[in-house]
Amino acid sequence: MSLEVLTVCGVRFGYSKEMVLFDEFSLSVSQGQIKAIVGPSGVGKSTLFELIMGHLKPQKGTIAAANFSQVFQDPYSSFHPSYTIREQIFEVAVMRNYHPLMEKMGLREEQLDALPHKLSGGQLQRCSILRALLMKPKLLLLDEPTSALDNLNQLDIMKLIVDHLEGMGVLLITHDANLAQWCADETIRLG
Repeated sequence: MSLEVLTVCGVRFGYSKEMVLFDEFSLSVSQGQIKAIVGPSGVGKSTLFELIMGHLKPQKGTIAAANFSQVFQDPYSSFHPSYTIREQIFEVAVMRNYHPLMEKMGLREEQLDALPHKLSGGQLQRCSILRALLMKPKLLLLDEPTSALDNLNQLDIMKLIVDHLEGMGVLLITHDANLAQWCADETIRLG
């Protein structure tokens, strides 16, 4: 039996009485599992992550999450502009035995020693995913993690994440129904 790393039970949340995004919403994610949330913009996908991370409080229901790391859609907002990528990864993760993972992601040492603005969006997003995986989370929250990557790199990065599922569960937000169908054990459609 797999250990649950996320349990969302009977959650209700809305920004107003007229705009209820979730009512009696429930889901769970276990270790070794990928669940995908798919839907158009504005249906509450990112709001769900804000609830899970504790930045917003549900009006009703409960959320229990194991230690998590997250990857956001915009990699430039994920890194402070004044510090190198390595410094920012080192702040939150153990930089031991990271070379094989870094190489699988198509990253080089000199890119880790660069300031964020020196890297392309795709390189920076791969650094963001590297940082998230090196944090050894029980739950990985991915908000459109491959949107800054070309199709070939998207597939490679998602394969890498699938290969690292041992001891970890993944909740993926994506507009890409094909990506969700390819990698997720279950797809939840919102909206």
